[in-house]
Amino acid sequence: MTFDLRAWCAEHLGSSPVDVLYERVSISSVLGLRLADGREVYVKAREDAGRASACLTAQAVLAGRGLPCPRPLTPVVLTGGLAVHAEESLPGGEILRGDTPSIARRYAAVFARLMAELATVTVEPPLPNPRWSRWDHDGEGLWPAIGFLDSRDQSAVPSFVIDTAERLRKRLLATDLPCVLGHADFEAQNLRWRDGEVWAVHDWDSLAWQPEAALVGAASGAFANVPPPSLVPVESSAAFLEAYQEVRGRAFSVEEWEIAWAASMWTAVHNARWEALHGDAPISLEAVRSQAAERLRRAKIGT
Repeated sequence: MTFDLRAWCAEHLGSSPVDVLYERVSISSVLGLRLADGREVYVKAREDAGRASACLTAQAVLAGRGLPCPRPLTPVVLTGGLAVHAEESLPGGEILRGDTPSIARRYAAVFARLMAELATVTVEPPLPNPRWSRWDHDGEGLWPAIGFLDSRDQSAVPSFVIDTAERLRKRLLATDLPCVLGHADFEAQNLRWRDGEVWAVHDWDSLAWQPEAALVGAASGAFANVPPPSLVPVESSAAFLEAYQEVRGRAFSVEEWEIAWAASMWTAVHNARWEALHGDAPISLEAVRSQAAERLRRAKIGT
């Protein structure tokens, strides 16, 4: 983090850190800290894209209702070009691993609960959407502008990945379904479970403003992700989509089914591009190769 963490904590939390319990640097930097007064907190910092306050407001509303998410302890504070906030620690719980239809239904029930609650939260749309779900960007070209990816040799990305992404994006952009607030990084790595029940849902920085069917579809393909990410089997996405509708108590329209299936593979094509550009093991890439035809068929996307 490129700011004075000790001074920030003293000013905004009333106590200085004495121990680092956790550290992760990715899109955002996350530090788990023990403060001098004995509290354990998490401090998150990310580039200010103008969306952090809306995400934190929604998180605070849900935490106040007793939903399984950490309670924010500060507002978003702009510090040295970064959006910084602190939230309570929710330790414990385990990752629920697996990508079977039965596990898909458990994740879908949690996602449906969160989406129902978010439907009653009013915030400014948290735009732009997270980069891995930003099929709706307004820039030129297929992919959203991501400097450290765009600077690499794009010829490394297989043509079938590009073709699949182009067809998915065209279908997703063609819908006129209304946008809603939803969690766009609903993956196993961001949830913890205890005694068979969800204990904590993390990464509320990753809220998005997209059609409900697209958000549900994306979750249906990515819910099992722990590093390295992949794409769940088609039948598990189907189970997720069906269970979600059952819990919400309404059936998707034909249009929503198609958008859900189109969105179910967008995260995977983004990850396949990442793998190709970084020379990583082609895990998402091979999943896209093997599943593209069936998912495109279900989305009613022709050649």
